[in-house]
Amino acid sequence: MKNFEYTIKDELGIHARPAGMLVKEAKKYQSKITITKEGKTAEASKLMAVMSLGVKCGQTVQIVVEGPDEEEAATGIQAFFEANL
Repeated sequence: MKNFEYTIKDELGIHARPAGMLVKEAKKYQSKITITKEGKTAEASKLMAVMSLGVKCGQTVQIVVEGPDEEEAATGIQAFFEANL
């Protein structure tokens, strides 16, 4: 299991466009990727679940990656967050 925290820098938070891009990125990997904010958890491969977290700019989320390609997935997802959120 790999995990990391990330503080959202996008001024709109995780809104529709980056959430869609995140889901697309998460689906590239076999590992299960979950995002947690203030006790609420969502699978990164499910758009409506990610949107329901309501993540705003300045909030910190925890990302957990578990599965057969977790090393690669964690690196890829972390790079995605840094580049897009």
